[in-house]
Amino acid sequence: LVLSASLVAGGLWALVPTLMRLRLGVGEVITTILMNFVGIYLAAYMVHGPLQERRGVFPQTDALPEAGRLPALLPGTALHWGFALSLLLAGALAVALRYSRFGFQLRAVGASPEAASVAGRIDVGRILFVAFLGSGAIAGMAGGVQVSGVTFALYEDLSPGWGYTAIAVALLAGLNPAGVVVTGVLFGALQAGAGAMQRDAGIPASWVGVVEALVILAVLCLDRVRRRVGKEAS
Repeated sequence: LVLSASLVAGGLWALVPTLMRLRLGVGEVITTILMNFVGIYLAAYMVHGPLQERRGVFPQTDALPEAGRLPALLPGTALHWGFALSLLLAGALAVALRYSRFGFQLRAVGASPEAASVAGRIDVGRILFVAFLGSGAIAGMAGGVQVSGVTFALYEDLSPGWGYTAIAVALLAGLNPAGVVVTGVLFGALQAGAGAMQRDAGIPASWVGVVEALVILAVLCLDRVRRRVGKEAS
């Protein structure tokens, strides 16, 4: 129920930038970044007001009951079934994008909406609508997984910036769902180990951000070199 509600909420939240993109031509990058601030302050208001826990002590909701929590994937660890769900979803998206008619149309629209509309006779608006709402729904479900599998309550500043990290992960993976799994696990391991690294080795946790940035820069440089070599060879 928690995941279903978060799925619907994420899709509805994405409806605003979707309609602004399709009806007004406003870039989705701008609107979604601005919507982030709306969401942050709306969530802060809710946990300080209508949804605050019954005791009224902490800015968070009441804890989820056991029935609403994701069970552990491996007993005795913090690894829960949300990880398995993300793997299944990434696999399904990889197959759909590569082998389905909708996946072909989506890739065509992503490459060039004008060409897809003229040459491929693709309803670009419909493809963008489904893609945007689907992305919002998946993002909402990710938040639901975090609440039902890790924190067990919604509180202020729940996300330390995972959305922006996700952009880097997706770009590093070449926008490939299968690659996202690998890069996501890599970045997740770096961030999860930041505290232990600082505690045990005395290395500041902020160095994790430096390492992530260096990895991204290295991949971008290699991609640039590869393109230049390919252009010279042709």
